[in-house]
Amino acid sequence: MDSDFWHARWQADQIGFHQNEINPYLVEYWPTLQLKGQGRVFVPLCGKTLDMIWLLDQGHAIVGSELSPVAVEAFFAENRLNPEIRQEAGFTRWSCDRVEILCGDFFDLTPTGIGRIDALYDRAALIALTQAQRSRYAARVTELLQPQTPRLLVTMDYEQQQMDGPPFAVSTEEVRKLYQNGFFIEQLANTDILGTQPRFREKGLTALSESVYRLRRL
Repeated sequence: MDSDFWHARWQADQIGFHQNEINPYLVEYWPTLQLKGQGRVFVPLCGKTLDMIWLLDQGHAIVGSELSPVAVEAFFAENRLNPEIRQEAGFTRWSCDRVEILCGDFFDLTPTGIGRIDALYDRAALIALTQAQRSRYAARVTELLQPQTPRLLVTMDYEQQQMDGPPFAVSTEEVRKLYQNGFFIEQLANTDILGTQPRFREKGLTALSESVYRLRRL
């Protein structure tokens, strides 16, 4: 899953991973983070997700990270936002009011570049990465955020040998392994979704579930 793969997917509009509605897990479980005040929310590998609009409507400021300029341009255009665009070291920063997206390689982000973050929302980042990339991603997130930053994580799980990702299977065991050092990991939901996902059944999956986790510092 190198950068060329994702650039090609966006350029060819092969974005079956994009949801055309707000994620229901976000609406249901975001309040469990119990954020004080409005705060800045980090959305890694954000694409053009409408979840950022929902978070804006809750009063938050958004910092997204996205590799594809096609995705970033589409987000602002489709939501009728007129961004300021400026080049920074390794990134292009698109910003409008309380939303900004850093377009470039996630692994090149720095704490200074993203600024203070009060919460993280990950619906499509961890499951977009191979197993080798996921450990690197989790370590990088830990470097970018303050230890006390709460996180809401959504994953998918299935028998990986039945289908090539993305999205990749991420088990509860792996989530705990990735974030075991210093975090209390609470599984808020585990839902069987195979019956509502015909495209995954057609690919040969015999079971498919989604899980939601809340991560808090011990």
